[in-house]
Amino acid sequence: MILNTRIPVKYIVGSIWRDVVIVFGFSMVTYIVSIFVDFPIVPLGVSSFLGTAISLILAFKLSQSYDRWWEARKIWGAIVNDSRTLILQVKAFAVYDHEALHPLVKKMAYRQMAWNYALGQALRKEEPMANLEKYLPEDELKELTAHSNVPLGIINRHTADVQYLLKIQAINAYQQVQIDQTLVRLVESMGQAERIKNTVFPTTYRVYLHLFIYLFLGILSISLVEVEGFWQIIVLAVISIPLLLLEKTATYLQDPFEGVPTDTPVTAIAQTIEFNLRNLIGEEPVKEATKEESFFTL
Repeated sequence: MILNTRIPVKYIVGSIWRDVVIVFGFSMVTYIVSIFVDFPIVPLGVSSFLGTAISLILAFKLSQSYDRWWEARKIWGAIVNDSRTLILQVKAFAVYDHEALHPLVKKMAYRQMAWNYALGQALRKEEPMANLEKYLPEDELKELTAHSNVPLGIINRHTADVQYLLKIQAINAYQQVQIDQTLVRLVESMGQAERIKNTVFPTTYRVYLHLFIYLFLGILSISLVEVEGFWQIIVLAVISIPLLLLEKTATYLQDPFEGVPTDTPVTAIAQTIEFNLRNLIGEEPVKEATKEESFFTL
């Protein structure tokens, strides 16, 4: 997620430089050919009409892309709340007469930390079990290798521990239901995030819009032939850059789990949850150093 700091020009230029080169190229061709060939006059009204239509389509795409990004952020906000709630419930409900409960609560807290990291890595198509050895015992890591959905396997271990708490009467049936409801919400959030990841934004929509922008710029370059000198190239560049930037922004926002600066910051959120859970079990969290010059967080 891009932070509220100055965005480097390098990042902005890097996202659209290829498109700008293409626009500059065909505007130069139009300018040179117009010196030797009389182009048919294309009224600026035609370009204005196309520009208005494309702007409306682009605005709609931006809105839809932002909705996907915002939904992903709300899902991870719910994960933050339910992760805290789960450990708070286990701590508050469990009767601490049994000595085994103290390490069990800590074990569930660490497992929940692992779940957040595993889910974020799975959504980004990374190795979901990467670095989980810091949070899970060896037997659980070995068991998870048999699961195609690692986060779901971690939740499955949570349910087994909740059943154990009920069996030894550390919690009653009503309290078990409340903890189970929290686990259900976590599974629902996982499913909603996976739905966004696995539902591809219509490719034809993106491709057609990109082509229509080029069509508009091509017709506009012909309409600007009457502008003297290289000014037509400058004017075309000034008009094209905002359109291309907005189109790229919409493309990035539509996929919030791709490991790019505009992503939902699942790793940063998982770290926040880890700090909170460590505090709940009486540990002092150690925050990793971050680069101050970075303008985004993942």
